[in-house]
Amino acid sequence: MTTTARSWSEMFGASDRLSMDPAFAELRMNQPLCRVRMPYGEPAWLVTRYEDAKVVLGDPRFSRAAASGRDEPRTRFHVGSPGSLLRHDPPEHSRLRRLVAKAFTARRVEGLRPRAQQIADQLIDRMMAQGPPAELVEDFALPLPITVICELLGVPVEDRVDFRLWSDAFLSTTRFTPEQVSEYVGRMRAYMASLIAEHRETPRDDLIGALVTARDEQDRLSEEELLAMAEGILVAGHETTAAQIPNFVYTLLTHPEQLAAVRADPGLLPQAVEELMRYVPLGGGAGSARYALEDVELGGVTVRAGEPVVVALQSANRDESIYADPDTLDVHRQEASHVGFGHGPHHCLGAQLARMELQVALGALLQRLPGLRFAGTEQDIVWKTGTATRGPARLPITWDRP
Repeated sequence: MTTTARSWSEMFGASDRLSMDPAFAELRMNQPLCRVRMPYGEPAWLVTRYEDAKVVLGDPRFSRAAASGRDEPRTRFHVGSPGSLLRHDPPEHSRLRRLVAKAFTARRVEGLRPRAQQIADQLIDRMMAQGPPAELVEDFALPLPITVICELLGVPVEDRVDFRLWSDAFLSTTRFTPEQVSEYVGRMRAYMASLIAEHRETPRDDLIGALVTARDEQDRLSEEELLAMAEGILVAGHETTAAQIPNFVYTLLTHPEQLAAVRADPGLLPQAVEELMRYVPLGGGAGSARYALEDVELGGVTVRAGEPVVVALQSANRDESIYADPDTLDVHRQEASHVGFGHGPHHCLGAQLARMELQVALGALLQRLPGLRFAGTEQDIVWKTGTATRGPARLPITWDRP
């Protein structure tokens, strides 16, 4: 077992499209834990198997809070606010998560479904009125989740152009310089601070309003935690879904048999979304580092106390020991749940919201745009580069006119 940390970029290269690097399969088979050096931070252990991933993400012997004060391994310059949910362990993490969890329960999210459907239909109405072709990302995939999260959080949707740029900087790996990242993230913090001040002056019935009340009247979180929570929900609440909508459309269009199955049976949509979450490698790197609090045996290796571990979720979701024929998209798959939304205490807070939005988005597109297909060829698709989330930056589509 080599203990020399290998460069992430040398091992896996750039991951701007949706293909899986075959190096992950080789590691799962022969070296499920290996030493890796990410573009930023200290060397770490890289986990590639499903069961090992669940241990690192769910076992209290692995800590997020222990990253504080360390140069944690990561693919992007920005490390996030010390008040962020992602920087805490239970019970502090549990305290903060409880403040917002009720807004993202399955019941509350189902209550948002009619509004999400209305937004999706309005966007498609506009696309149909203009006639094909359309640009899926700008015309549909971005405005749908942005509008939903803005309305839920209490952010003016008309400001979305600004915070889209700020979100891009927040998630930048190489797209922006460190100086630009600091500038744009600073602007986002100033904007969110001004929104919080507005909510204090004029109380409102939205998520920021609820957090302000928890801060000012109940003393349940600090000002930094309030600001970090609002920022995190705004970025995470739209960015991943906005990336996955075109990712899922692209994947279905390049798997016509699976697309035909979903078109023939709309009841398959929830299951198809889960399989697409497993199959599509959204991240181009590894998740937030966890630090071992004691020596832990993992994947045949002793991870020593104080050593960081990063998890390749996209690799865990293709683990041959868990999934039959894991590199095949199968919307009828009935195997173990994926870890696309993470696992353990930091399991994605907005997972239910993302699921609902993705079901609504795919359902509306397939139902209302007959013959949905690429406009032009795959070569006309422009892929994002230099960011933590993969997917098309531009995806031209067309459909059959009635």
